Amino acid sequence: MASVTITYARALADAVFDAHLDPAKTLVEAQAITQLVSESKELRQVWETPSIPAEQKRAVLDAIVAREGISHTVRNFVAVLIDHRRTNFLAPIVKQFELELDQRMGFAEADITSARELNEAERHALESQVEKLIGKKVRARYARDASLLGGAVVRLGSTIYDGSVNGQLERIRTAISS
Repeated sequence: MASVTITYARALADAVFDAHLDPAKTLVEAQAITQLVSESKELRQVWETPSIPAEQKRAVLDAIVAREGISHTVRNFVAVLIDHRRTNFLAPIVKQFELELDQRMGFAEADITSARELNEAERHALESQVEKLIGKKVRARYARDASLLGGAVVRLGSTIYDGSVNGQLERIRTAISS
């Protein structure tokens, strides 16, 4: 599945950048179609049923595109998924497309967990420090975990930067025990 999602996500990203389209707008449109599919069992059944001709599936897509104001690029992308019977991969492909756009535009997604709610100045300062550390712009999602006691934990993909009081106490405990 990973190769399918990566291949299609890269192809859509290539189309967006080759045509100099707005990546954010294209992502929003792709996410809108993904949401429609996830909310409609009937739509999923139509697009995933092999006995329904691709022309009829594309007709349903065209009606959605007209109603939602979706761009020609996203319409064609979903039509390709329909033609290749890959609509069941739509959600992971769109998620991978978002990651691909972030990578190409120099963004990194960070999950930041702090012991308390951070104000805007603290968030900005923390994001600036992370940007200096990794050399990319950061899109941060924040969460709160009172068990950290203080500080913050930053997760960038599989890398974790633990600046929490709990993390410091654990490092001290490990150092003392060894």
